[in-house]
Amino acid sequence: MKRSRKKQQMTVYLDPDLFKAVSDTATRRRQSGSLVVETALSVFFSPEEGTGQAALTRRLDRVDKRLSRLERDTGITVETLAQFIRFWMIMTPALPESSAAAARAQAAERYEGFIDADFFCGCRPLCKSFLTHIDV
Repeated sequence: MKRSRKKQQMTVYLDPDLFKAVSDTATRRRQSGSLVVETALSVFFSPEEGTGQAALTRRLDRVDKRLSRLERDTGITVETLAQFIRFWMIMTPALPESSAAAARAQAAERYEGFIDADFFCGCRPLCKSFLTHIDV
């Protein structure tokens, strides 16, 4: 026969506001304060199994952390690209006026070929609108 596990008693000291919140929740749910605290502790120590508002809050916190990391990574990528473009523009000599028009036409043709490639997966309208904002 299996012996049932007997719950162990623990004495804890709570902040008066926290004690009032536990008492109010127990009264509202018509449960003992011990059960309210036990449930709260089990949710705290097993966050993946929690349900309700606490679990939703934890999931939203994780999403927020991921978005913050993504925002940071995007900022680093944009800054790296800006540094590369700045370096490239500093190191590349300007074309003489006689060949500048032909070079612009060839660059526009190459950019169109690049945009028309199937590698952008649906963001072509955004890329094509970029051409209207720059002088090519």
